[in-house]
Amino acid sequence: MARSDRNRGQRSGESGDYADKLVTINRVSKTVKGGKRFGFSALVVVGDQKGRVGFGKGKAKEVPEAIRKATEKARRGLFRIPLREGRTLHHDIEGRHGAGKVVLRTAPQGTGIIAGGPMRAVFEMLGVQDVVAKSIGSQNATNMIRATMDALIKSSSPRMVASRRGKKVTQILRRPNRETAENEKV
Repeated sequence: MARSDRNRGQRSGESGDYADKLVTINRVSKTVKGGKRFGFSALVVVGDQKGRVGFGKGKAKEVPEAIRKATEKARRGLFRIPLREGRTLHHDIEGRHGAGKVVLRTAPQGTGIIAGGPMRAVFEMLGVQDVVAKSIGSQNATNMIRATMDALIKSSSPRMVASRRGKKVTQILRRPNRETAENEKV
């Protein structure tokens, strides 16, 4: 059926070093006149562990060829995701794809990656060190990864919010002072 979380190690690409992780391999069969023809589909997550991540699905008659195709597709579709302090997300996010829904939450330093199978692979390749994630709905690996990517693409950093609003980052992150709040009440 499916093998999950088998690390494929480090490989170097044209534009830098990327790690890739094989999430699942599915054997599919087609019944023909002479019997059955088997093929394989592979789901791979690729990232530089510094804020870039992508995923790909490849199909072929042989396992290594399916993995190669999936890896190439994943490298072509890399996304840059803003990370806070290079270790966690900036804010809590929800993502959806089909019947799959995921909830991603920021976590304090030392929490680690608390996430299941396919989501864990995405976070490891992204370089996230502290996150709490929950999958609600579909347990299909492809749907979980697509929902996770949907959530990550929605995330934004204070710098992105400030530029969108035409303000400075300090204005976005400013916390109200006690004195100011007390003066307004009087």
